[in-house]
Amino acid sequence: MSPATAPAPAGSLIDFSLFGGAESLSEGKERRRSPRRTVVVSATEQDDGLSHPGPPQDPTDFLWLMTEEPHRTRRMAIMKAHPEVKKLMGHEPLTKYVVLAVVVLQLSVAYLLRNTHPLTPLFLFLSYAIGGTANHNLFLAIHEITHNLAFRGVSANKALAVFANLPIAVPYAAAFKKYHLEHHKYLGEDGIDTDLPSRLELLCMNNVLGKIVFTTCQILFYALRPGFVRTQTPTRWHLYNLLTELTFDYLLVKALGPYPLFYFLFSSFFAGSWHPCAGHFIAEHYLWDGLAQETYSYYGPLNMLAYNVGYHNEHHDFPSVPWTRLPALRALAPEFYDTIPSHPSWPMVIVNFVRDKEVGTFARVKRLAKVRGATAVAAPTKAAEASSASDSEQEKEKIEKGDAQ
Repeated sequence: MSPATAPAPAGSLIDFSLFGGAESLSEGKERRRSPRRTVVVSATEQDDGLSHPGPPQDPTDFLWLMTEEPHRTRRMAIMKAHPEVKKLMGHEPLTKYVVLAVVVLQLSVAYLLRNTHPLTPLFLFLSYAIGGTANHNLFLAIHEITHNLAFRGVSANKALAVFANLPIAVPYAAAFKKYHLEHHKYLGEDGIDTDLPSRLELLCMNNVLGKIVFTTCQILFYALRPGFVRTQTPTRWHLYNLLTELTFDYLLVKALGPYPLFYFLFSSFFAGSWHPCAGHFIAEHYLWDGLAQETYSYYGPLNMLAYNVGYHNEHHDFPSVPWTRLPALRALAPEFYDTIPSHPSWPMVIVNFVRDKEVGTFARVKRLAKVRGATAVAAPTKAAEASSASDSEQEKEKIEKGDAQ
């Protein structure tokens, strides 16, 4: 009998003398990867929409790139191919009416729950189903207003943002504006873009339990992280926002008792936790499927509740285009957008984020901050803020010249 066919030694199921020194049968084999999570409408040679375009990312660090963020380059290409895109820019009058309707809805539900204990099933259900959805809508209304897309003037937009902030119960609209405009202008730059997880979050949340905590308390991370990473110099609008919110909360408790305020706080927490719409927080800029792609869109029905924020590549390419015209932007340039992988589901993004070892707080693109850029935003001026106004003629002219920020 030849050695190759000799029986395994007694007490051993496998004769490892036949495996050239390997210590396991799986040695040398590629570990099994999670199914592909993203989809692409029009496949390209580089990405067929089915296979993994690249290897898994190192879970011990962020993906550091030296390349420029992709949106300015694509914006220039789209404007060259479709100069009529400029017609889509400008404010959307409908926004203020939607904000008013949602604020009235939240006040009405809060009034109805004024005598219902916050820990009862009815209170919790309404806080999640109605309150969470409504406050998430207001989060994204403030996001839309931050780009000055509700009115022509800057001050009118800021006032509307403060009004939209009321049912959220915690003042944040004024601070969000500055952080978010930096997120657009300095996408992925470490220490400036506060949308990026910190090194501490990577170390503490890089496992299933950590990711459960992260997804459950997303809104707290987004609210608290900016203050630790990059503090702001308060302006009069920070003061207006603070005083308006505190006065509103005080009058609410004085007139109806504490339960309506609990309803607003619960609504805000649920809106940024395990809520179907909250998937967009992770969907927008986390890395998936081995792609070095830092912005993802989602084109599903939940956009109807979220100011079309799922059209996120489109939004970053053209912050001057309001929510009602983002689908038209995509339809105008399908050769640019249908080739980019997107997410088919926001709720599944949260589930896959937790269970997929290839995705976590590490799965973000980071760039070294440019000294010039960091200095430029350290003390923003009114002129700089106005130049960032999405509906301004000055910005449109800059975009046309290829110098939009």
